[in-house]
Amino acid sequence: MTKKDNMKTKTDTELVKLIADTRAELRIERFSAAGARAKDSNAPKKLRTKIARMLTEQHARVRVA
Repeated sequence: MTKKDNMKTKTDTELVKLIADTRAELRIERFSAAGARAKDSNAPKKLRTKIARMLTEQHARVRVA
């Protein structure tokens, strides 16, 4: 299963909640990186990519409707 299919199986409310949770996780990651060396230096990039993927799917659903 591809990443795109994974987002297509989510409902609209699940997508909204997942976006909010991921943004909060990104915020925590960003501020924790300022204090000490991060365990995974690519984590913010991965989270931003995940958010963009979800927003793209959300926008595609709005355009279809």
